[in-house]
Amino acid sequence: MGGDTFAPDVNGAAKFAERLAAGLVERGHEVHVVAPGAESGPNSTAIEVHEGQPMTVHRLRSWRWYPHPWLRYALPWRIEPNAARLLDEIKPDVVHFQSHIVVGRGLAREAVKRGIRLIGTNHFMPENGLQFTPFIGPLREPAIRAAWNAAARTFGLAEAVTTPTRKAADYIERYTYLKGVYPISCGLHIDHYTPNLEPRSENVVLFLGRVESEKHIDELLRAAAMLDPELDVKVEIIGDGEQRPALERLAAQLGISHRVHFAGHAPESYLKQQLTRASVFAMPSRAELQSIATMEAMASGLPIIGANAMALPHLIHDGENGYLYEPGDVPRFAELLTKVFTMPHDELLALKRESLSIVADHDINRTLDTFEALYRGEHVPAPVSSESDARGHDTQSTDSSRD
Repeated sequence: MGGDTFAPDVNGAAKFAERLAAGLVERGHEVHVVAPGAESGPNSTAIEVHEGQPMTVHRLRSWRWYPHPWLRYALPWRIEPNAARLLDEIKPDVVHFQSHIVVGRGLAREAVKRGIRLIGTNHFMPENGLQFTPFIGPLREPAIRAAWNAAARTFGLAEAVTTPTRKAADYIERYTYLKGVYPISCGLHIDHYTPNLEPRSENVVLFLGRVESEKHIDELLRAAAMLDPELDVKVEIIGDGEQRPALERLAAQLGISHRVHFAGHAPESYLKQQLTRASVFAMPSRAELQSIATMEAMASGLPIIGANAMALPHLIHDGENGYLYEPGDVPRFAELLTKVFTMPHDELLALKRESLSIVADHDINRTLDTFEALYRGEHVPAPVSSESDARGHDTQSTDSSRD
């Protein structure tokens, strides 16, 4: 399994790869992970423990991408020799790449040369990555097209291509020549989260994720500033990123600093404690291919308020387990927060129970079963990542043509 990001990086792609690798190890598979080194240094191989499971992790010499707050990348001109060396040493039955940019590209090309079964999963949206490049203004659209063309070249080598939701699969198919992309949920250990169905003693809105511009956390702060002070709403933001200083300044300008807590990177125990404590989860991002953080909130029995964009409507069923607002409509966002904080307990309980019901379809064991079948080359149905994904989509075979 290879990608351009892996633990200890904190993002959806890294978390999915970590969870999938650990789940496969737990089922008795031998798993090797190839990823950039977490710090400067030569190529290294070591047994690392992730999600409680030991696995072999091959860390490649990497450089820091300085426009980004933490991203490191493997050296592009060395990736194919490194991939060839590792594949010849490991002799894997399957290669599963999580990103087409550097590591995945090298592994894919070398796997094809050796006749190794190849599966690719896309977590990438060019629009997100371009904020850390000089491609702005008139250069932006050509850069997006070039990024999708590069993705198509690498994913086109795979015998099966997956992505977390039907919406994300449609997105890839629209911008590339690829067809038959599988929507497979990232999956979640649902039983690792603790819902609290008792009446609330405080009003807490929680955001969990990278604190970067594409998440539009400023909309949450602006909406919170519009709420009735009598509600005494507290805002908890867990995560870190380049936007944190700007958001702290914005909270001060809005006069709500005393009600906003920036927790930064937090241990898993704190994260789960806050998920249980919160009254509602907010996800204002407009570029989610699935949103593991939203699934974690649903597994914690939280109603969700999120932007009506990309894949979020697959998880947020408007009026059933939460509410959607049109991106940028901050007054509506504030109105929906007020609605949740003031609704009777029985209505809130209905939203919470529906979150638990919807997220049940995302149990990690279903995800593992599906990937094992893809690895074996078996005919599998196209799994759905929510009830809304299921409407009007037929099953697919793993030998769907990529022409």
